[in-house]
Amino acid sequence: MPRPPQTPRAAAGAAAEAMAARFLEGKGLAIVDRNWRRRCGELDLVARDGDTLVFVEVRLRRSGGFGGAAASITRAKQARIAAAAALYLSRLPRTPPCRFDAVVLDALDPARIDWLRDAFGA
Repeated sequence: MPRPPQTPRAAAGAAAEAMAARFLEGKGLAIVDRNWRRRCGELDLVARDGDTLVFVEVRLRRSGGFGGAAASITRAKQARIAAAAALYLSRLPRTPPCRFDAVVLDALDPARIDWLRDAFGA
């Protein structure tokens, strides 16, 4: 069954995630999962940075009216990401070192990517 067409917002989000993945790969990270969704939350990107498993939230905000992309990662959003990460980790044979990063964009422009390593704790 064919998928329904994406909304402009969903298409922009997918483009931002693809751009973030390419950016991180260029920095030496290996993308191991994309859009991992469960009832408790979603992980935009899961990457390896050496031995560290990195859960990456990708945010695109074209307007700074509400604080920009970084400000949109609220405590509630962090809690959902942490819950999804815990479930993801529970399925692995051993728990590696982990961190939570964010890639924030205020435009679909690779020159304007901001990578926030260790953006928040779980």
